[in-house]
Amino acid sequence: MRFSEVIAAMRGEGGDWRAPVPDNWLQGRTVFGGLQAALAVRAMRALLPAAAPLRTLQATFIAPAPAGELRVAARVLRSGKSATHVEADLYDGEQLACRTLGIFGLPRESALALAPAMPAVPLAADAARELPYIEGVTPAFTQNVGFRWAQGGFPFSGAREPRTQIYVRLKDAAEIGELQLIALADTIPSPALSMLKKPAAASSLTWMLEFLHPEYERSADGWWLIDAEVSAAHSGYLSQTATLWSPDRRAIAYSRQSVVAFA
Repeated sequence: MRFSEVIAAMRGEGGDWRAPVPDNWLQGRTVFGGLQAALAVRAMRALLPAAAPLRTLQATFIAPAPAGELRVAARVLRSGKSATHVEADLYDGEQLACRTLGIFGLPRESALALAPAMPAVPLAADAARELPYIEGVTPAFTQNVGFRWAQGGFPFSGAREPRTQIYVRLKDAAEIGELQLIALADTIPSPALSMLKKPAAASSLTWMLEFLHPEYERSADGWWLIDAEVSAAHSGYLSQTATLWSPDRRAIAYSRQSVVAFA
């Protein structure tokens, strides 16, 4: 099942949903975190007017969420004049696997309008190196995503710096909407893994995604760029930041993650 098919298979109403997730969306022994977060936001959306854009998403990954039927329970915490806070929990049976908080905000009039500058990128997507899906080697969910390295090393290649610039796109015919953006922003491996010389596992503990701009190229076949860097690492815990750039060169989201590395 492709991403849009997994989302379409969700069933429920109000704040109570069920989501059947197949094995091809696993990342190790848990469902890919970007998909978990997208399932949570899909349940949140059932409680909200569609006009309010998602401004910030926070996720805490508490326990593995295996493939199979997952339950999502969402509730509105507070709805103000322009901002609404919604919580969604994802369960494997009775085990809480992921807790998310979404903040949806209507536009406000403002004198401030700032946009990040596009960084230098040494290679266009067509010239960048492709990371293929290799069964039993690369995580299962990566068979649903295209990856092309513009800068930095592949995982476990002994790179000198913990920074990568990677083009990504979902292998899906659906155009890029809110849920696809969430998934895309979490697809890449931690740049710290590029510095290692032998395979090791890594897993996100917390994730914050801030949406910067509601307008972008929505074509399903466009390549998105993730410019990512690990800024600190100690005792197996990493601090990682990234910017998600649209195919038409707009900064669409900031990502910040706390990652644990088993190396």
